[in-house]
Amino acid sequence: MITSQALNSFLSEDFLLQNEFAKILYHDYAKHLPIIDYHNHLPPAEIAQNRKFENISKIWLAGDHYKWRAMRTLGVNERYITGSASDPEKFEKWAYTLPYTMRNPLYHWSHMELKRYFGVEDQLNKGNAGDIYLKTTEMLQEDGFRARALLETMNVEVVCSTDDPTDTLEHHLSYLDQGHELGLYPAFRPDKSFAIENPTAYFDYLTKLGEVVGFEINSFDSLIEALSNRVEFFHAKGCRLSDHGLENLLYSNNSKLSADGILQKVIRGNQPNHEEIEYFKHKVLKKLCKMYHAKGWVQQFHLGALRNTNERMLGSLGPDTGFDSIGDFSQARAMASFFNDLDSKDQLAKTVIYNLNPRDNEVFATMIGNFNDGSVKGKIQFGSGWWYLDQKDGMEKQINTLSNMGLISCFIGMLTDSRSFLSFPRHEYFRRILCNLFGKDVENGELPWDEKWLGKLIGDICYHNAKNYFDFSPSNYKK
Repeated sequence: MITSQALNSFLSEDFLLQNEFAKILYHDYAKHLPIIDYHNHLPPAEIAQNRKFENISKIWLAGDHYKWRAMRTLGVNERYITGSASDPEKFEKWAYTLPYTMRNPLYHWSHMELKRYFGVEDQLNKGNAGDIYLKTTEMLQEDGFRARALLETMNVEVVCSTDDPTDTLEHHLSYLDQGHELGLYPAFRPDKSFAIENPTAYFDYLTKLGEVVGFEINSFDSLIEALSNRVEFFHAKGCRLSDHGLENLLYSNNSKLSADGILQKVIRGNQPNHEEIEYFKHKVLKKLCKMYHAKGWVQQFHLGALRNTNERMLGSLGPDTGFDSIGDFSQARAMASFFNDLDSKDQLAKTVIYNLNPRDNEVFATMIGNFNDGSVKGKIQFGSGWWYLDQKDGMEKQINTLSNMGLISCFIGMLTDSRSFLSFPRHEYFRRILCNLFGKDVENGELPWDEKWLGKLIGDICYHNAKNYFDFSPSNYKK
């Protein structure tokens, strides 16, 4: 017999909390902690300018390739996804799609976002799409629903954007001048600085980078000088971490190759071969990592994505539109060699490695132990499940693997890795899942009912470890 309690249990206050101790941990030790979102793709300009969003489609559907993939799978025409359809029409198509996403994390995320920000209790579907569109769009016109207010609603303390070395960081500085309590910090993302696989695009990038630093980049040494220049600039503006999106970490010690020779070849417009690409990227990345260490930064590596797999859609819509997947790249040997090379000279910075292929969880979880040297608590981190793995099953597997092969107590917790101002309930999602796993262990007699100690560990993972790991402070900025 189905009880009324079961019918009303979806997104209740005890959502995902399956035992009494889990409820205690979440409600008393996790729920009210601030959020440090140390990696996302929010536009700094929209935070600095405190953007007002025209409607729910603009803030919720634009740029969200998770939702786009689901709509395409259901057979929704591209016109209603990235095309010319009106915003109400696009929202209606998403509302039509959402009931079909049951058991996909989109179903949880979407309803959590509607409820937490807009107070919408109903499950979104085609029938109520019009009313919800009008209600949420009307609310978005209020000052309490501008960009910064949305972050404050979720108790966000810090957000870190993702910024190319050529970025002026003008919006970060403008925001700082406004004197807000919410911290907005840049993060250095230099992927384009070693993307030599496309010589034409790379030459254009070198030209742009040269214009920013004020000198021509025509050699490997001048490239490294330019990057060092930008690291100094970012550091002076409060940056304390970098990020890199790679298929795998690269290691090449081929003495027959020359980084400058490869660069000259690319500048002339010639296509480098695979071995040359690998060697060049390794050399640039190692130089960068030494700079990070010297500055006391944290370096992040998001590894394992197979990008731009559909050439037809790439040509039509461009990158980051929903045509990337999990890759099956070899990770362990090159990663170990890369870190060992830096560590042997005591130049390995605090490091977070994120895994996208669940088959490699154990590889990543054991790799961090090789280079944790006692100098810093959790110096090398196995980062939270990301992209395709930032859902319940992926998070549980990452947490359990880290627990089995490392110290979950040192973990720096969750991040959104998102382009959406409405994505911050993902921290709540993570915290509920984390508390439920600990609660299950207590219920099963695998951990003691020690509320004070386990509550401390939960608080550390959700907030305090990240707070202590990163050096975020407005005093880091120099005008």
